[in-house]
Amino acid sequence: MKKVLILCTGNSCRSIIGEAIINKELNNQGVKAFSAGSNPSGRVNPNAKKVLEANRVWSDSYYSKTIEEIDSEAPFDLVVTVCDNAKEACPMYSGGKKQVHLGFEDPDGKSYEAFEETYALIKEQLVDLVKKELL
Repeated sequence: MKKVLILCTGNSCRSIIGEAIINKELNNQGVKAFSAGSNPSGRVNPNAKKVLEANRVWSDSYYSKTIEEIDSEAPFDLVVTVCDNAKEACPMYSGGKKQVHLGFEDPDGKSYEAFEETYALIKEQLVDLVKKELL
């Protein structure tokens, strides 16, 4: 099983959406995703949870966590930072064999429609990136 870590700052929106999508789309191809934040909020954004539920990819196992909390899963085959803040705060994550950046605008504080747009972008771009890098 190949392991992917999706990192962002708050681990409340983009990284959790990425974790859920990768686990839904690529788990049957031998890829498992995890997520964490460089400065986690400690909560999943309600609209992030709502969009994941609407797309049938939500799991109660998803929660906002620190990088240290997922260190026991290292090494990761791929680490993907999904916001510029995480890229700056975590430029060298030692638990990853390869690290890439794929930035998405933070939907936090915006309408539910912004979360739907973010979900669609992450699904389209992140799944392709992970396939290219690991499969």
